[in-house]
Amino acid sequence: MIAVDTNILVYAHREDSMMHEVADRCLMELAESRHNWAIPWPCIHEFLAITTHPKIYDPPTPLEDAIEQVECWLESPSLVLLGETRGYWPIFKATLKAGTVLGPQVHDGRIACLCLLHGVTELWSADRDFTRIPALVTTNPLAKI
Repeated sequence: MIAVDTNILVYAHREDSMMHEVADRCLMELAESRHNWAIPWPCIHEFLAITTHPKIYDPPTPLEDAIEQVECWLESPSLVLLGETRGYWPIFKATLKAGTVLGPQVHDGRIACLCLLHGVTELWSADRDFTRIPALVTTNPLAKI
């Protein structure tokens, strides 16, 4: 199962992104596939925070539009949402230690842990910080084009 990181979600949504077309195409292929794909809940939260932030985008995405975008993704019957479960803490702790994940990288460690916990085989991200987590295969689908 492929999971999608925040940056791919943002690029697919924001038409002013240089990577919009390719990111949108990648997400559409996942959403229309019969194979399961995933979004970690923290990535949805971060997507909403980034796209609606007036210091990041001028103009920012109106909250209603950002919510509508999330609801479109949620309509995909093959989407799996990744959240913490009972076995989360031991995997999270091991992930942090294995990657020497500290400070602001803990957020990425959380996303990586959720992927590992739920059997994700590959995380799509343009963020190279995930390479610190050796147990998780990461791919930048935008670099393939």
